[in-house]
Amino acid sequence: MIVSAGLWSIAGRWTILVLVLCILAGGCRDETPIKVGFIAGTSGKVADLGISGRDAVQMLVEEYNRNGGINGQRLDLVIKDDQQEPEIARKSVQELIDEGVVAIIGPMTSDMAMAITPVLDKHQIPAVSPTATTQHLSGQIDYFYRVSSTTREYATKSAAYHIRATEIRKIAVVFDKDNSSFTENWLNIFKQYFVSNGGEIVAEIGFEKQQKRSFIEIALELLSHKADGILIIANSMDSALFCQQIRKVDTDIPISLSDWGATERLLELGGRAIEGTLVVQTFDRMYSGEKYQAFRKEYFNTFKREPGFPGVYAYDAAQVVFTALEKQKKNHRLKETLDSIGQFPGLQGDIRFDEFGDVQRSKANISVVRNRKFIVLD
Repeated sequence: MIVSAGLWSIAGRWTILVLVLCILAGGCRDETPIKVGFIAGTSGKVADLGISGRDAVQMLVEEYNRNGGINGQRLDLVIKDDQQEPEIARKSVQELIDEGVVAIIGPMTSDMAMAITPVLDKHQIPAVSPTATTQHLSGQIDYFYRVSSTTREYATKSAAYHIRATEIRKIAVVFDKDNSSFTENWLNIFKQYFVSNGGEIVAEIGFEKQQKRSFIEIALELLSHKADGILIIANSMDSALFCQQIRKVDTDIPISLSDWGATERLLELGGRAIEGTLVVQTFDRMYSGEKYQAFRKEYFNTFKREPGFPGVYAYDAAQVVFTALEKQKKNHRLKETLDSIGQFPGLQGDIRFDEFGDVQRSKANISVVRNRKFIVLD
């Protein structure tokens, strides 16, 4: 078929017009939103972790979208509440994958991380957890990453401080069995150091949400063992409640908490019962770095509360995912990109993953609660 010069001329003009419009519109870039999942317990007793984490991630998503998203594509955050139930967590992750997320930020607790990792591996979708610290997921080639150190650093820090700086040598322990991959792991590491250096664990009492025993009954049992101190390995709400029940009976016995309980919610709920309580902290609230201070200020102005370690680490986890998405090459899996980068920016220093997706962070400290504030001791 013969096409006239006039028709070619018209076609040429349309081609040029389309090219110009593409350039003006940003080079014909794909404007389909990039879906990223977020999963955490945003209801129930562990909601302070999930809500702080969710808000921090949403804040970073909005920042990226104000600046054009990632390579011209907006970010779409899809949020799921795992309700601190393994089966719900697995179902929620499957729903996120079915909705087309390219990565997941979360979960916030160790038991939920244990529950979802097989699903991540099956579908080859990476997740970066802000605060799951169990060592049961250490040293494995999988699709689970985390930006917080494992329980070994925090539990050992606590045990070493008790041996070195206090007179406590007999400790009675209460721990949450509903997050046992964290709490039992934490207890075992603490006990290993504490006992090998002259201490004694005189009681180990587990509790769970289906229990029939009241908090005051458990507190009385803890105190019946005539320990020098009490160690509570639980979320912030339960830690505050145990402190209140213990203080009704004994106003002087030293109380220590794991890092899980050391959130801003503890300060809100604990009242006078938590005054003097020792806690191990996973980051430096008073860190002077410009990036951290700017984040803290924006978070506080937006939500009228401090981000705490859940907010800080969730922001870091999101930054890891978004940085990898920015640098991901065509036809490369996101895990390949995560593994090849290795080092990512964080609010309190760079985050460096080892070959198993674990990190080492050196911000752990021992603090005491005074006047509803965490005061660093060591």
